[in-house]
Amino acid sequence: MNKPALVILAAGMGSRYGGLKQMDPMDPQGHAIIDYSIYDAKRAGFGKIVFIIKKEIEKDFKETIGKRVPEGLEVCYAYQEVDALPEGYSLPEGRVKPWGTAHAVLCAKPFIQEPFAVINADDYYGVHGFQIMADFLTSHEEQDPAPFAMVGYHLGNTVTDNGYVSRGICEVDDNHQLISITERTHIEKRGDHAEFTEDDGKTWTPLSFDQLVSMNFFGFQPMIMDELETGFPAFLDQALAENPLKGEYFIPSAASDLLGKGKATMEVLVSKDQWYGVTYPEDKENVMNALQTLKDQGVYPQNF
Repeated sequence: MNKPALVILAAGMGSRYGGLKQMDPMDPQGHAIIDYSIYDAKRAGFGKIVFIIKKEIEKDFKETIGKRVPEGLEVCYAYQEVDALPEGYSLPEGRVKPWGTAHAVLCAKPFIQEPFAVINADDYYGVHGFQIMADFLTSHEEQDPAPFAMVGYHLGNTVTDNGYVSRGICEVDDNHQLISITERTHIEKRGDHAEFTEDDGKTWTPLSFDQLVSMNFFGFQPMIMDELETGFPAFLDQALAENPLKGEYFIPSAASDLLGKGKATMEVLVSKDQWYGVTYPEDKENVMNALQTLKDQGVYPQNF
């Protein structure tokens, strides 16, 4: 079987970081979180990296992140542009927001013939997450229903001391199959557990740190590309009527639709890793210290 591919959602990097050149390095060598993900993916057995970017950041991206991709990995670039719409559709006046993560993945369709994983560019997922995803993708062949996977993280490994986070709360059956993902947009750490609110803090509901959550680390068979291509116009019909400036086509909703139709299953692979990300400026020091500790422990070379 071909080595799996890794699709990295990086089209939002320029705006999210205030310009690619200002993307925060997370170690003294200048590596960003995305560099650690690529390093972990290669040693886990991935053979191809597909970057989803915007044309406006292409030059800077290739001269920084692109130049640092280790030898032995095939590198492809796909472009998510807001005007990349199916025939017969036109861009709504005033629309500047991208069309969402499922649209971003669809932009990689020309480069995908093998099973693949999808991650965010600015999340640190850990060594174990890439290992279990690579093992899944190399041990499952495309069939009906298609075997998909998601890396689930324990909530306690994904919260911050510096504010609230948004997480997809996963319901899983006894066979590790995903039943549902429920978005909770305001979760705060509370000592040995977390709590979420849906009414601006008037009431709070407790959540165990052991609760599995989605951090948008998915594994798919290549058939999903045709499904996304078919589903995108249906999404657009609804979005253009109801929310033309901000409606987004998301991976979880697109995948859930396929699960509901019996076209796919979604196994939840449990990672033991700590997730890291810079949700708040105060998180940066914590991330840098954590990555240096991993280097000191030999998980990464001091300079790679």
